[in-house]
Amino acid sequence: MKRAFDIIVSGLAGIILSPFIAMIALLVRWRLGSPVLFRQTRPGKNAVPFGMLKFRTMTDGRGADGNLLPDAERLTGFGGFLRSTSLDELPELWNVLKGDMSLVGPRPLLMEYLPLYSPEQARRHEVRPGLTGWAQVNGRNALSWDDKFALDVWYVDNRSFFLDLKIVALTVVRVLKRSGISAEGEATMPRFSGTRNGNGRAR
Repeated sequence: MKRAFDIIVSGLAGIILSPFIAMIALLVRWRLGSPVLFRQTRPGKNAVPFGMLKFRTMTDGRGADGNLLPDAERLTGFGGFLRSTSLDELPELWNVLKGDMSLVGPRPLLMEYLPLYSPEQARRHEVRPGLTGWAQVNGRNALSWDDKFALDVWYVDNRSFFLDLKIVALTVVRVLKRSGISAEGEATMPRFSGTRNGNGRAR
């Protein structure tokens, strides 16, 4: 039922929103240049890599050393608007339709985080990553990493079709309120450096 729901909703949404998606693509091209889409390899179900698509929200600004500037410096006002309204996520409907992602599940994070997870945190990869998820409707990027992962694993253990419907409905509310967009002082979240043990060391 979950996969059928993903296909039907993502397919219909893609068709209905196609003029709107095209308009956003034109605006991204005009305001930020090309490429319009940002593609990045992320871990999917069972940590199998896939190419996640998003609208571009940052410039290619570089410092005197030739390295990219921090995310907060490259994120424009227009890009910030796309992120706060989650419009930058619309291309992920294609990932859902393909089966790389689900409408609801733990958000796909960076590949480089995989060796940093504890065994419990790694359980978030037992399901397809989602366009939205339980952590997103309970704080989003304002959460600590530990809280975010705890909510992801809670979803894995308690997932159901009706919970997914609840999360989709709550997502609409959160997007309209634009709550939990970023952690304090960050464009989104600080980088995950591993869970700390009692000695203060990453494990």
